[in-house]
Amino acid sequence: MRVISGEKKGLPLKAVPGKSTRPTTDKVKESIFNMIGPYFEKGILLDLYGGSGGLSIEALSRGMEKAIIIDQDRKAIHTIKENLAKCKYETKVEVFRNEAKKAIKALIKREIQFDLIFLDPPYAIEDIANEIAIIADFELLKKSGVIVCEHSKERALPENIGDLTMTRQEKYGDTCISIFQF
Repeated sequence: MRVISGEKKGLPLKAVPGKSTRPTTDKVKESIFNMIGPYFEKGILLDLYGGSGGLSIEALSRGMEKAIIIDQDRKAIHTIKENLAKCKYETKVEVFRNEAKKAIKALIKREIQFDLIFLDPPYAIEDIANEIAIIADFELLKKSGVIVCEHSKERALPENIGDLTMTRQEKYGDTCISIFQF
């Protein structure tokens, strides 16, 4: 696993030890950023299932200015912090150990809006459609923002969730990438 492009291009990243997380492959990560970027001029991102932090670090390397990364796994939080330190991104990122729905509620109270949101839950606990509906209802995504969902190809997502529409979907083996926008 590595940073594919931007200011930290080529920097290797650690994976979360064990089998509790499923890291996004470099091929899928590159495809995601080709769909939504590939580069950014500032912006704030939310990663609700941080894993190793690889997607957020890639977005920061490509120009995002700040990130909030959430994960409920202790090993994932430790790995995220190690990877952020390696990239010298500690001051750009807030990291929280929390369950996704609780984190969303806390973010609603902060009245913050995001330019980019990553939803890449473990396939066994996917509740992406409900999470997108809450994000839309409470205006956590800017009107010009993008939600990137990485999910099992076995789990179909609706074309429309609230005011958000699936604008693109690509399949890579068992993985499906769905992009939602207003």
